[in-house]
Amino acid sequence: MNSQGVKERSILPSLLAIVGALLIVLVLIWAMRQFMQPPPLNQNRAAERAKALAEIRGLEHQELTTAGWIDQGKGLVRLPIDESMKIVEREWGQNPGAARSNLIARVEKAYPPPPPPPANPFE
Repeated sequence: MNSQGVKERSILPSLLAIVGALLIVLVLIWAMRQFMQPPPLNQNRAAERAKALAEIRGLEHQELTTAGWIDQGKGLVRLPIDESMKIVEREWGQNPGAARSNLIARVEKAYPPPPPPPANPFE
């Protein structure tokens, strides 16, 4: 009987320590959620975000439907989608080989290859 009482006495403090540790972790989780939760969006912030989204969409629509310069120094022009599709259909329908080489030349003009990396002085 004496050994059974010793086992019960050794299990009870361990069980209390585990329950206590879990309660401490739960309190810490609750506190962190209270302190780290962002404030709710108010009407002013929601209106600012809606206005910014409308501006972005308006600018996107303007860039997709109007012509303009992308880089005037390189001679790069932005065309509306409808006009560019008509040009592509016309060029590729007449001579696909010339259209392909023209397309590659325009891409190389717009995006030249980067310069080679400098020589490694340790080699």
